[in-house]
Amino acid sequence: MVGYAVGLGNVWRFPYLTYNNGGGAFLIPYVIMLALAGLPLFFLECSMGQFSSLGPVSVWRILPLFQGVGITMVLISLFVTIYYNVIIAYSLYYLFASFQRELPWSKCSISWADGNCSRSPFVTHCNVSISINEIFQANKSWVDANNLTCINGSEVYQTGQLPSEQYWNKVALQRSSGLDETGVIVWYLALCLLLAWLIVGAALFKGIKSSGKVVYFTALFPYVVLLILVIRGATLEGASKGISYYIGAQSNFAKLKDAEVWKDAATQIFYSLSVAWGGLVALSSYNKFNNNCYSDAIVVCVTNCLTSVFAGFAIFSILGHMAHISGKEVTQVVKSGFDLAFIAYPEALAQLPGGPFWSVLFFFMLLTLGLDSQFASIETITTTIQDLFPKVMKKMRAPITLGCCLVLFFLGLICVTQAGIYWVNLIDHFCAGWGILIAAILEIIGVVWIYGGNRFIDDIEMMIGAKRWIFWLWWRTCWFVITPILLMSILIWSVIQFRRPKYGQIPYPNWGVALGWCMITFCIIWIPVMAIINIIQAKGNIFQRIATCCRPAANWGPYLEKHRGERYENMSDSKKETNHEISNISDSRKPE
Repeated sequence: MVGYAVGLGNVWRFPYLTYNNGGGAFLIPYVIMLALAGLPLFFLECSMGQFSSLGPVSVWRILPLFQGVGITMVLISLFVTIYYNVIIAYSLYYLFASFQRELPWSKCSISWADGNCSRSPFVTHCNVSISINEIFQANKSWVDANNLTCINGSEVYQTGQLPSEQYWNKVALQRSSGLDETGVIVWYLALCLLLAWLIVGAALFKGIKSSGKVVYFTALFPYVVLLILVIRGATLEGASKGISYYIGAQSNFAKLKDAEVWKDAATQIFYSLSVAWGGLVALSSYNKFNNNCYSDAIVVCVTNCLTSVFAGFAIFSILGHMAHISGKEVTQVVKSGFDLAFIAYPEALAQLPGGPFWSVLFFFMLLTLGLDSQFASIETITTTIQDLFPKVMKKMRAPITLGCCLVLFFLGLICVTQAGIYWVNLIDHFCAGWGILIAAILEIIGVVWIYGGNRFIDDIEMMIGAKRWIFWLWWRTCWFVITPILLMSILIWSVIQFRRPKYGQIPYPNWGVALGWCMITFCIIWIPVMAIINIIQAKGNIFQRIATCCRPAANWGPYLEKHRGERYENMSDSKKETNHEISNISDSRKPE
C-alpha cells in the first residue's frame, strides 16, 4: 500500500505544486487537507476491503444501488494504467540514454538542436552603424554575415531553449505540432513501453503473492536514492536559494489567500493517496480480518506525505542550483510537472560532475516509483476479474494477467506516437479528475449516509476491537460532514473553473476535448446504469425496489464464518449479487 500511494506524483507533482503555490506556504493547506479529506477516505476504503475481502466492484454488496461506483473506479484505473506506463517508458528511455560517457542532452547537438538552443540568452537583433549618420537595427545573423559590429548596449536578447528541453521534444518524444498530427510510432519508446509491461506482467503473474515481494524493493529503493540526491543537492552552489524558497523566508504566505492554492492542496492529497481508484479496496481485501487497518491508514498516509516533503528538498536544491547558474529567480526555472522531471532535473544533472551516474540514479528511482504504483493498479483490475470469475481466475491467473498487460500495451501505443504526449495529457486531464471526485463523493455518501456511519463503525470494531466514543468523534465529524462537503466544493469549483486543456501553449482541437468528455462519460455512466439494472431486478413496486437496493445484499459481511458473530450469523452465502458465490473465491484470496 505504501508502494501504491507513493508514486511519481510525490517526486514531480507535489514539488511543482509547492513551487507554483508559494513554496513552503503550500505545506499548510496540504497538511490540513490530509487531515480533512485524505485520511478519512483512506481509512474508510481500507476498512471496506478488509471487512468483506472483496474487490472494488463486489464490495458494493454493501449498497447494491451504488455498484456502478465500483465499476467507475476500475474503469478510471484502467485508463490511468494506459498512460502511467507510458511515463514509466519515458523513464526507461532516459535511464538507458544515461549510460554514456556524456549525457546526450548536456549540450546542443548539431544532429537535433536548432538556432534557439542555448543555456543563456542570446542576441537576436542589435543596432549597427554603416556611416556616421546612419544607425539602424538589424538581425544578428545578418550583422555577423556582413562582418559588422553591434553598438554596445543596443543588443536585444532572447531566452534560449535549454538543450534538455529540445532533447525532450525533438529526440525523446519527436513531438508533433499537436493532437491533429499523430505522426508515426516512436519505435524506441514503443520498445520501452513493451519492456515496462513485461516487467509489470512478470511481477504480477502470481498475483499479490509475487507482486508483494517485488514491492519490498520497488517501494524501499526510492528512499535510498532520495537520500543520496538530498545530500548531493545540498552541496551544490545555490542550493540554499532553492531550499529557502521551499521552507524558508522566500515562501510566499500571501498565496494562502488564494482559493486555487487550497484546491490544489486538496486534489494533490486526494490523488497522491490514491483514494477512490479502487486499489486501496483491492489491496486491503487480502488482509487478515483482524489486521489493524486504522494503524495502516495512519502509517501509509503519513509516510506518503513525508515522502513528498522529503522529495521536495532534493528537487528544490537542484532548482536553486539551476536558478544560480542561469541568473534567474527560483520561480522562473520550470513551467510544468513534466518540465520538472524530464527537462529541469536532467538539465541540472548534466552539469554536475559525474552527471551520468546521478542521472542513472534519478531515472531508476522514477522507474521504481512508477512500477509499484502500477502493480497495484493492475492488481485492482485482476482482483475485479477474480471476484467476477473466481473459478476461471484460479486456473488461469497467469495467462489472464499477462493478457491484460498485452491488451493495455496495444492500447498505449497511441501514447508513444509523435502526438503521444498530447494523449497522455488529455487522458490525465479528464480521467484522473472529475470521475474520481464523483466516485469519492458517492462512496462516502453511500457508506456513511445510506448504509449508515454508525453501522459501518460497528463493522470496523468487529475487526480492530471496540473503541471509546472519543476515538470515533473525529472520524464521525469528517465522514458525516466535513469530507463530503469538502469534496463537493472541490468538484463544483473544478467544473466552474474548467479551462480547455492544452499542452504548453498548444491548445487541443474541439474533437480532442469532445473525446475527453466521452472518456469520462464512459467511466461514470455505469453509476446510473447499474442502479437502474439493480432496481429492475429487485422485487415489489418502485419504492420497494429502491428500498431493497439501498440495503446491504444478503451476502454482505465477513468472508469467514468465524468472524461473522451475531451481527452476521444469518449472512447468506448462496445469493448471487455479483455473478458468483462468495464461497467460491479462490484460495489465494482467502485472508487466513
